[in-house]
This record gives sequence, structure tokens and C-alpha cells, in this order.
Amino acid sequence: MQTESEARSLAPETRGIGNTIRLTGWIAFWIQLAIGVVCVLALLFALTGRGFVQQQNTGLGIGMFWAVCGIIVLLFSLYWDFRYTRIGKALENLNPALHPSKADTTKMLRLGIIAGLVGILLTLLGAGSTVLVLVAKSISQPPGVAITNPYNLIRAMDVFLAVANFTGIATHFVGTVASLWLLERVHQH
Repeated sequence: MQTESEARSLAPETRGIGNTIRLTGWIAFWIQLAIGVVCVLALLFALTGRGFVQQQNTGLGIGMFWAVCGIIVLLFSLYWDFRYTRIGKALENLNPALHPSKADTTKMLRLGIIAGLVGILLTLLGAGSTVLVLVAKSISQPPGVAITNPYNLIRAMDVFLAVANFTGIATHFVGTVASLWLLERVHQH
């Protein structure tokens, strides 16, 4: 059991790491939210453009599926960033009994890293399938001005879907970097 003087001497360090976790959680939350809004808007534009097309492209449907899965993981990641702010606030508390343990904090940070990596994987799958469709459409066009098959045109919804997937990758990258940085700070503490 620690004496009161030992607890006071450890408190500035603990409060410092708590402040770091709290601020990083807020910064990651707002950056991911801002980029995530761009991702959702691009996906909504792609989805609304899909209703005007007579013949659906299966490859783009797969890209949309993975983009939506990435957004679902993004929602979890945003919640997790908010949890970082609560952990930081608990660590800043003067009562050491309310501090989460280093092991618990490390577990939470690792879960944040895993969520970010899963999100990156899902949106990479979406981006890959979308880019493959775009490449297939572009090379299927004969050289010249005549368009022989209107279904092989690269439409704006195709590009919006690619934008949605790539901004999803960027969003999850921000969350993963923030979690990795916090894990390094906690290990140094």
C-alpha cells in the first residue's frame, strides 16, 4: 500500500499520461469524424447515383459493401476514441483508486489498434474491388471517340465510391496511428 506522499509524487506522472490520452482521444475523434463525414457523403453520392443506372455492376456492389463495413467499424472507432477521453479523465483524477490499471489501459489501446487495422483491411478490400472495376471499364473502351457500350463508361458514382473507400482508409489510419502513439506513451510511463 502506498503512503500519501508516494501517491502525491506519482500523481503528476499519472496525470500527465492521463492528459495525453484525453487530448489524443479528442484529436483522433474529431479528425476521424471529419474525414468520416466526407467518406459517408461520398458513399451517399455513389448510392444515389446507383438508382439511376439500369444495369448494376457487381464489382461496384462489392466495393459498396466493404465501404459500408468500414463505416460500421469507423463508428466503433469513434466510440473508442471517446473512451480514450474517459480513460484520460480517470487517470487525471486525484484519487488513485479510480485510475484504470496499466494493463487495462494497454488492452483498450490494443483493441483500438485492432479496430483500426480491421477498418483499414475492409476499406482496402472495397478500394481494391472498385479500382479493379474502374480499370476494367477503362481498358474495355476502344481507342477513339465512339462509345460502343454505355455500361463500360466510368461514371461519377464509380469515382465517388473510390473516394469513399480511400477516405475510409485515411480515417482508419488516423485512428490506428493515434492508438499506436498512445500505446507507446503508456509503455514509456
